[in-house]
Amino acid sequence: MSEPGAEVEGVPVAALKRHAELSDLVEDARWRYYVLDQPTVSDAQFDEWFRELLALEEAHPSLQTPKSPTQKVGAPVSGDFAKVQHLNRMESLDNAFNADDMLAWMQRAERLAEGDPGPYLCELKIDGLAIALVYRDGKLERGATRGDGRTGDDVTANVRTIKGIPHRLKGDDVPSLVEVRGEVYIPVEDFQKLNEQLVEQGKPPFANPRNSAAGTLRQKDPRITAQRPLRMLVHGIGVWEGAAEPRAQSEVYDRLREFGLPVSDLYRVVPGLDEVNEFIEHYRVHRHDPPYEIDGVVVKVDDFRTQRELGSTSRAPRWAMAYKYPPEEVNTKLRDIQVGVGRTGRVTPFGVMEPVSVSGSTVERATLHNAAIVKKKGVLIGDTVVLRKAGDVIPEIVGPVVPLRDGSEREFVMPTHCPECGTLLAYEKEGDADLRCPNARGCPAQIRERLFFAAGRRALDIDGLGYVAATALSQPLPPQEPVVRTEADLFDLTLDRLIPIRSVVRDQETGLPKIDPKTGQEKVVTFFSNINGEPSQNALRLMEELERAKQSSLAQVLVALSIRHIGPPTARALADAMRSIDAIMNASEEELAAVEGIGPRVAATIKEWFEVDWHREIIERWRAAGVRMEDEPAPEKGPQTLEGLTFVVTGTLEGYTRDTAADELTRRGGKVSSSVSKKTSFLIAGENAGSKYDKAVDLGVPILDGAGFEVLLKDGPEAAAEAATKPES
Repeated sequence: MSEPGAEVEGVPVAALKRHAELSDLVEDARWRYYVLDQPTVSDAQFDEWFRELLALEEAHPSLQTPKSPTQKVGAPVSGDFAKVQHLNRMESLDNAFNADDMLAWMQRAERLAEGDPGPYLCELKIDGLAIALVYRDGKLERGATRGDGRTGDDVTANVRTIKGIPHRLKGDDVPSLVEVRGEVYIPVEDFQKLNEQLVEQGKPPFANPRNSAAGTLRQKDPRITAQRPLRMLVHGIGVWEGAAEPRAQSEVYDRLREFGLPVSDLYRVVPGLDEVNEFIEHYRVHRHDPPYEIDGVVVKVDDFRTQRELGSTSRAPRWAMAYKYPPEEVNTKLRDIQVGVGRTGRVTPFGVMEPVSVSGSTVERATLHNAAIVKKKGVLIGDTVVLRKAGDVIPEIVGPVVPLRDGSEREFVMPTHCPECGTLLAYEKEGDADLRCPNARGCPAQIRERLFFAAGRRALDIDGLGYVAATALSQPLPPQEPVVRTEADLFDLTLDRLIPIRSVVRDQETGLPKIDPKTGQEKVVTFFSNINGEPSQNALRLMEELERAKQSSLAQVLVALSIRHIGPPTARALADAMRSIDAIMNASEEELAAVEGIGPRVAATIKEWFEVDWHREIIERWRAAGVRMEDEPAPEKGPQTLEGLTFVVTGTLEGYTRDTAADELTRRGGKVSSSVSKKTSFLIAGENAGSKYDKAVDLGVPILDGAGFEVLLKDGPEAAAEAATKPES
């Protein structure tokens, strides 16, 4: 055993051991990723190991030898295909992970070029398989994988089956010899379908789209490759002979497109760092807009002469940098698959995993939708799985990491009875994918979820009725009886009934009891009383909020009733057309279907809901408690100055709620939509506008702030257009 602080040729023994350990880990990960197409670690884990290697070599330069993984490109070629030498070495790219990294790269390029090396070409970094195609006299001669950068696998027969790759280039000015480089990928939409087919055939699914593309391209039988939806996008050249060579990367793309090669339109040539950062930030927000997976942005010096001046290191060009976004996929252990019950009775499986950090948050649960999806994804309890979380999107289990199975994994079996009330589960109608608990009136889980939903911002907006309170009201600890057995009880609550309640804290995503890590027992709260047995602030606030909620609009009440298919836009349309709950209850299906946005299917659902006795009881009990069940008579229509125009309202407008803003627009003949599209005439955007603002900017939709909205109402759309922000599309 070496002594603490011992060194070998000036390098601490601990550093030597860690460097050797990391080198083994990185080489093994590369082999599994590039050759076997069966990765067992996430990109995030690989990047962490690689950055640690670089840091060790920077601190101890003698560790950086030609054998170090930091000096290599890709991985050794596989043994299943003939080997071919690339006409020019295929390099990798250095990575940037933040704005400081990008600034340092640009400053380094400026020093080497002895001046500004811009402009820069910014393009998307496709998460695919690197490929090189050789065309001689315009005819496709060879397709090869990157391999170790000098030698790759000959996959020509498979390349010829890929849709969009021409076998012969078009035009009269085609080079006598040209090698083009690009990425082979499978579109996101096609990836899930492919995995479903594999599972149906009893074959292991792919972990992600990149590996599905790599595995498909390396099929020994080209007929199998031809059956799968591979695509390619070209992003550079290695050799160009026999024709006038373009002067810049962007000019190459124009020429390659003319030859009939697939080139992306999602790139931009920009003058400097500010514009580069704008491009990076745009696609950080719109990362999932392209039809393929991306994991970052590649920034290249556009001018070829400057590229040659900057040159390359042993593994990467100095004239390009890959900016990598935070990982959205990680690997973790699937401990169990359990089920939760929603407000409509739908029973949803979800994965319980070892907690893992992804996309800025810690995740330990992810939905699996239904039993059929569990089977299609091919996941087993005990698997290491690929977990994805894209920004604020609900976490999703993509699929299993099959090579890590050890035989202890087991299949998930969907329960036959409701886990919370014991009722036999059933499909609502033939052909449904989701099992449901039919005990809508008495299932405590459904009551809890409907209470929480009714109190939400889109419905009655009751600030004191969150998930803990909804659980306490519907599922108190024995011997206390539930004080809310159906929504009908909501407005009959009193402080005396609230004070004694004790309840278990439940997880909002799954509805399952939360466990106190200190005691190992279920967490219990006394939510509506303080230590002296007096009403808590929670109880006092809830009573105040319930009183205020009695003055909610008819549209808010309709949403709170949890009628299937009735969200805020549909509820507003019904309220505007009918003006009272009685008119809606007594309307025929034909009258309901005539309301804009309703239609026969939703009309039948509404009619069916109101025919249930205990549903009508909710309405009558709420009415008796003082809840408004009708809106004021519709104001007389004024001049229809906004007729034919479509608006979207988002954010917080001073002096208006979204409903009152929408009323002002519709009273003048305008149509209010819930989503931004190319048909949107104006976006009305208050503070905290969010993603709808970004979508409007993307589509070039004129945007009005609060002042602009007032101009629109007072002076009409032409005056408002002058006051609007007009983003470039």
